[in-house]
Amino acid sequence: MQRLYIATERFGPSDGTEWRNYIEWSGLSQLTEVVTLDGMLCPFALPETKESHWPHIVQEDNMLNFFLDLDFLLSELADTGDLNILGVIRRPTVDVRSFDWDGFAFMGYELLDKDVSISALTNCGGFPDVFANAELSSVGLIDDFDRAAEIRDLLHEMHPEEHHADCDLWAVFRRQGN
Repeated sequence: MQRLYIATERFGPSDGTEWRNYIEWSGLSQLTEVVTLDGMLCPFALPETKESHWPHIVQEDNMLNFFLDLDFLLSELADTGDLNILGVIRRPTVDVRSFDWDGFAFMGYELLDKDVSISALTNCGGFPDVFANAELSSVGLIDDFDRAAEIRDLLHEMHPEEHHADCDLWAVFRRQGN
């Protein structure tokens, strides 16, 4: 399984009115912050792809913010203090919760549309016929691999017309000591 890295802005209570409006809209009152690959909720720290990035990024549609090399990504960031430095695995086939990823802690599983842009868990207004808001952790992810895979399959099956319901499963880890 390939390890990828991305740096995103944090989104939580310190964002004031924007956070309160989001919680009211989403109904996700259990959240203490959002940890996501959704660039609308947590914008990418490096929104521009530079020429020097090409050897170090995933060269695939909609994946230009994902880096293959953590050290290179960190060298491109002026300050990581207010960022989430995430390690991710796209389409894991087994539970990776106990995966030993030095310096990173498992946060949960994300369901991101095939365009790698919108989270079906935290930015689609919910799919109550597939999962309950209460199933999401305090950071807006699913803790259980089997349940995350089931939600992914049910979203596609029950909402074939909904573009954001055609998802990939991602394992999300966060760098500790940021």
